[in-house]
Amino acid sequence: MAEAIARRLNSPLPVKARESTAADNNQNPKLPPLQGLTPAADSQPEAAPAAAAAPAANVPLEDLVARVAPAVVAVETTAGRGSGFFVEADTIITNAHVAGSDVSVRIHRSNGETMPARVERVATDLDLAVLKLSTPLPNQAIVSLGSVTRVRSGEDVVAIGSPLGVFQNSVTRGIVSAIRKSGNITLIQTDAAINPGNSGGPLMNRSGLVIGINTMGLRNSQGISFAVAVDHARELLAGQHVATTSSTPISTMNDSLTSRSQLGPADPDRVRTQAARDYDQFLARLARRADELDIDWRRFKQQCYEGKTAGAFDRDWFAIFEPKAMQGAVSPGCGPWFNDARAEAYLIRNSVEAGDETARKSDVYPGTRRDLRRKYRLDYAGWDR
Repeated sequence: MAEAIARRLNSPLPVKARESTAADNNQNPKLPPLQGLTPAADSQPEAAPAAAAAPAANVPLEDLVARVAPAVVAVETTAGRGSGFFVEADTIITNAHVAGSDVSVRIHRSNGETMPARVERVATDLDLAVLKLSTPLPNQAIVSLGSVTRVRSGEDVVAIGSPLGVFQNSVTRGIVSAIRKSGNITLIQTDAAINPGNSGGPLMNRSGLVIGINTMGLRNSQGISFAVAVDHARELLAGQHVATTSSTPISTMNDSLTSRSQLGPADPDRVRTQAARDYDQFLARLARRADELDIDWRRFKQQCYEGKTAGAFDRDWFAIFEPKAMQGAVSPGCGPWFNDARAEAYLIRNSVEAGDETARKSDVYPGTRRDLRRKYRLDYAGWDR
């Protein structure tokens, strides 16, 4: 969003434009914040995507990686980072726990390019999500999907992703340990190293076909990782999936193992303390995004806003949520810039609310949650209006 506003602020204003007021651009603050607000890409001929599929026979590992790596991306959300991969020139598969509750994420391609994508579909019970770009990317490499029905225990597999959210396009290899069931979900067990940040990346056979979507390892285990069978991704892409539970396959399996081992219940104070730490870290990441909007908003007001803003706010753009605060008018031609800023503001607000609800469910005290929001200047009563 910051890059989009910066491009607009550095571009010449159109000669003729209908004057719009801030009220015109903010008639319904409860609408989904990103709907219709993504800037259109420059018009250009659409080229056929470059398929990353390999032939049926095994290929040298370095050739397989060179072919598939351009289709794998890092996915950045308000909660952290994960991985994903292109199955169409505008469609990416990742994990549901990577997408989280965000309505929009940032995609980091292997060539260093960054762009927004909307979260189009989420299936928590599959731990899968579908991301969509506003415009298909010319010549974008894509992967080909295989099927778990042809997967055999002992066969070689390769995983590509961004472990720990920083080592983009890292490659690990292993074997298929077994095919497992978690409720109605088919999982591929592998000993290929799957670390946080790898989630959502592809698990491939040595022919270069994706056979699974890497999810997570089991708690307190080594060499036991899982991928959701790619057949479930096909089902989700086709719009044929009907959710059966709100739990992810791995959380269900972890809960089952905990029950079997007859472990006692977790200490409530320890759980609450850890949840408060997690909430603090979540708000710290979100505050960095809010700081970027602070800069964009100041530039917007200097160049595109005529009039006064009533009231004082911890962050000046909180005025967006006050119906009578913005008493001036948006300059002619600047309406789209205001909409971009408003969309980012609502995305941050929605993320704060979602994070607060998660902390509440983990029994983090209301006063603790409020103090943490104030610490990062993300506590504003006007968001409830």
